[in-house]
Amino acid sequence: MKNTKILTISMMTLFLTMCVPPEGDGSSNLAKDKAKLDSLRQLRCPRLMSSAAEYYRNRDWKQTVRIYDEITTLDCDEWNPVFAPPQEIYQYYAIAYEQMGKFDSSEIILLDGLQKLPENIQLRKRLAYAYKKQGKKDKEIIEYERMVDMVPNDVSVMNELSKVYYEENRFDDQIFILEKILEIDENNEIAQSELAMAFESSGRDPLELYRKRFEGNPNNLSYGLDYADRLTNADRPEDAVPILISVVKMDPSSKIGYRKLAEANKTIDNLADAADAYEALFKIDPRDIQVAINLSDVYLENDQYGKALRWADKAISLNGSSGEGYGQKGKVYYYGWDNSRQNPFTNDDRIIAKLAYEYFIKAESKGFRGLSKSDWLKENAKDVMYGKAQWFMAEDKIKRTRNISTVTSYYNWVTESLKPESSWK
Repeated sequence: MKNTKILTISMMTLFLTMCVPPEGDGSSNLAKDKAKLDSLRQLRCPRLMSSAAEYYRNRDWKQTVRIYDEITTLDCDEWNPVFAPPQEIYQYYAIAYEQMGKFDSSEIILLDGLQKLPENIQLRKRLAYAYKKQGKKDKEIIEYERMVDMVPNDVSVMNELSKVYYEENRFDDQIFILEKILEIDENNEIAQSELAMAFESSGRDPLELYRKRFEGNPNNLSYGLDYADRLTNADRPEDAVPILISVVKMDPSSKIGYRKLAEANKTIDNLADAADAYEALFKIDPRDIQVAINLSDVYLENDQYGKALRWADKAISLNGSSGEGYGQKGKVYYYGWDNSRQNPFTNDDRIIAKLAYEYFIKAESKGFRGLSKSDWLKENAKDVMYGKAQWFMAEDKIKRTRNISTVTSYYNWVTESLKPESSWK
């Protein structure tokens, strides 16, 4: 401490001497004073820079501040800007104050540094941060706006300015800066999302934004998908369909494009087109069991029970250990039966009801808990399902072959036979 005080007094004396008009040969005295200062810097600055680095690494912020205070008093950067870079000095000096929670002091240091380095973006970023921590929003905004003018292609600076605009509910200004970001980086998903939210916050319809983006870039796959999503969310799936068609034309391998196209067509009851889209998707990814299930559902909804069964069988073949395919097949049989059954029930009706029940039971045994009418079918088995009584009355030919098949035209989509149970003897 004693040595520090002596040093400080010596430095003050030196500076006072430099400020007093010299007697006689002024230039000579100034040269001598400069030589003395350079000698002091030569001695102290290397040691100070080394000590500052050591204290900083050890997170001893109080000592870091003390050392950098002496470094800046001596103007070590003017002595040797390579050994003592001014950006490094003022940046680390400010950070040390930040770590101590003294953002007002950090602000002062950074303003001093910017007197020497007015174009330094890193120091200005730290200054904006100091303003932020002090709640000086107006100054923070001004600083970021200044940086945007200085480095107009720095997306990181514009992102920070966008955040401050949002915090201050300045949505029109936020929209302006986000659009500048997208001019530089058109695929910036964060900016795209924030721009849509800014539109909504400012009372504008973001759908128009997505439309303009897509129409201005009709070959941009991502923009097409985003616009289609917005149309669908706005309950306009019929308008989303042509957009999605253009997407899959641009990229015939786009799984997400075909999936969204199928879903949009299904929503507006274009079932044939939905099926075509799902089939195209399955060609791209023939191992996707969910696509097979979706195809079965589309054909089932369109009363195409034969095709619905084939895709349910495809799902089973893709993953026989899963109950999903078996559940889907039971579902097809059940709805086909429910749509075609006669009053009173025929043997064919009972066969289909029994087949539906068997597949539901198999699906449940594999853990499937989707649509199942197994409980209802079991409770009403005597009335609706083929059983021992019907087997007893069956023709001898059927008993010999043990194949119980449908014969009526309204079940011509059924290619599977029912097998008798051992208890029916």
